[in-house]
Amino acid sequence: MQSLIDGSPIEPWCVDFEMMKTKLLAVAVFALAAVFARGALAEAAITMDIFPEARLHEPAALQNGVRLFANYCLNCHSANLMRWNRLRDIGLDEHQISDFLIFGNQKVGDTMSIALRPADSKAWLGKTPPDLSVIARARTSSEYRGTDYLYTLLRGFYRDRSTPTGWNNSAYPTIAMPHVFWERQGPREATFTRIVHRESEKTHSEQVVREVTVIDADGNANVTESSVFGDPPESVEVSFKPADPKRAAQFDSDVADLVAFLTFMSEPSAAGRVRMGVWVLLFLAVLAVFTWWLNRAYWKDIK
Repeated sequence: MQSLIDGSPIEPWCVDFEMMKTKLLAVAVFALAAVFARGALAEAAITMDIFPEARLHEPAALQNGVRLFANYCLNCHSANLMRWNRLRDIGLDEHQISDFLIFGNQKVGDTMSIALRPADSKAWLGKTPPDLSVIARARTSSEYRGTDYLYTLLRGFYRDRSTPTGWNNSAYPTIAMPHVFWERQGPREATFTRIVHRESEKTHSEQVVREVTVIDADGNANVTESSVFGDPPESVEVSFKPADPKRAAQFDSDVADLVAFLTFMSEPSAAGRVRMGVWVLLFLAVLAVFTWWLNRAYWKDIK
């Protein structure tokens, strides 16, 4: 066998090695494509609740959000890219920040760090809780917005006796984080309705089953199944029945405020840029009118 470059012979094992590399590369690409496709299908099956965008423009909501963040989230999660003094942008002064939000010896100009070391958190909790500085942007994907994901996640906890923490989450199954807001939300019942395609043990043919799992407030599960006619796609529907609807509604409102603050923290200057952009557009519109008038006056005598 001759080389295409200089006519020198190529050993057969070289050809086999090149062919093997090509095949391995093809297999790797196919495997990665399958993984991403499976992940995309799994994400698409999750129905996200819509976050109320109006909370992003309400100072009272943002202030309640940072209060919840400081009391419930800033124990395990840090926000190392956010400084306390940026809270002045949502209407808080330095005395309010230092007296009601900062616990410890931090100063108003410091970042929102925590005393928990990453090595200790990994040893005690199994993994290091993520920094929440830009979590709203980090959780944004082509399938849903980060605000919708966080709004669904924080309201999706339910009791589950099969997990180490005793909690699970409809948006993030087998989540390692416990439900830190359980006292505010109150007990509730969770119902999962799944349409599943699986092989029949008797006929070895595919059958479609509706599987309804009801998990009570103590984490006890009761599963019932029924056959489904036709060929509906696999899907999952989740519903919750709170013991105290008013308490649950107030919790949903608090979560909306918390997500609004997490969104603000991801980009504190966003509102300022929008206001500046409006003024810039108005200036350009007025400038365009004066430019047109000046151009008309200049060319009038020449024509």
